[in-house]
Amino acid sequence: MTTFSDRVERISISGIREVFEAAGDGAINLGLGQPDFPTPEHARRAATDAIEGGKADAYTENKGTRSLREAIAAKHHADQGIDLDPDDVIATAGGSEALHIALEAHVNEGEEVLIPDPGFVSYDALTKLAGGEPVPVPLRDDLTIDPAAIEAAITDDTAAFVVNSPGNPTGAVSSEADIRKFARIADEHDVLCVSDEVYEYTVFDGVHCSPMEFAETDNVVVVNSASKLFSMTGWRLGWVYGSADRVERMVRVHQYAQACASAPAQYAAEAALRGDRDIVDEMTASFERRRDLLLEGFAEIGIDCPTPQGAFYAMPRVPDGFVDECLDRGVIVVPGEAFGDHGRGHARISYATDEDELREALDVMANAYEAAD
Repeated sequence: MTTFSDRVERISISGIREVFEAAGDGAINLGLGQPDFPTPEHARRAATDAIEGGKADAYTENKGTRSLREAIAAKHHADQGIDLDPDDVIATAGGSEALHIALEAHVNEGEEVLIPDPGFVSYDALTKLAGGEPVPVPLRDDLTIDPAAIEAAITDDTAAFVVNSPGNPTGAVSSEADIRKFARIADEHDVLCVSDEVYEYTVFDGVHCSPMEFAETDNVVVVNSASKLFSMTGWRLGWVYGSADRVERMVRVHQYAQACASAPAQYAAEAALRGDRDIVDEMTASFERRRDLLLEGFAEIGIDCPTPQGAFYAMPRVPDGFVDECLDRGVIVVPGEAFGDHGRGHARISYATDEDELREALDVMANAYEAAD
């Protein structure tokens, strides 16, 4: 009798989803990881024009339209000085598919992938679906990824390690010195660095750097997405890039899993990349104000929280029962253990919501903290 694959039995529904389903109607949602801004109008218009003009009716190339890949290459050259051949870019169904095909193309059965703990929930699940073994690597006290800990965890069975800056669920931004070390580790140990850079534009303190800027070998692939950069989560348009050999293997997976990314979304993302970026500056300034409001509220309550330097997440240290007390009072927060064992004793708070709701949520969290403490 046909049952279920061992790989799918090793994963479960995300703890984030479980929290959503446990919350009642009208709850304040501080668990959702998406910007609360509209997609830029010029991006929407480009998709509409493509649909009405019949340009979005057919498959594009597996890797995506040439013009989109040229726009992606131009973006990374302008922002990071990376000379990127458009042929070495694959447009994907969001950053999630980009992560999926990167791991599928590089991880053999039983090989290890080092992942940050706490870290984005997909790293663990997608490693298992690729047949690999996720190896959680604890973060520093400030919730940044420690290059020394990554290097110490490498074994003969290590296929890859994941770097995420700015980080989800932490909001931490790795320093340039650390990013240089990740590139060196990939070079010297001949292991792949998968750099997840989907929050690249949302940086308040420090600067965003990519291991691709410093690597001397082809042992880096970069995952990115229009979702968080341009508030396009529903469009499902991301990309992955690396050396020609690595891209050729990744496109083998992509062509069967997806064929090509959504054509209307490709035209929208190209317009977002080529158009003005006023919304990017507006979102970043707004998220920084919200972060400061949240941290001030935490300080008044007595909640300890490392200062997020980017993205739109905070990961405060909370007492047992805090998450449940928040849920009972109508505020959705995500338990830290949903992101790994070392997330226990924390909660992830998304401040991708308006300031009035944040103030209301802080009042609720004050009561929840007192009840749980």
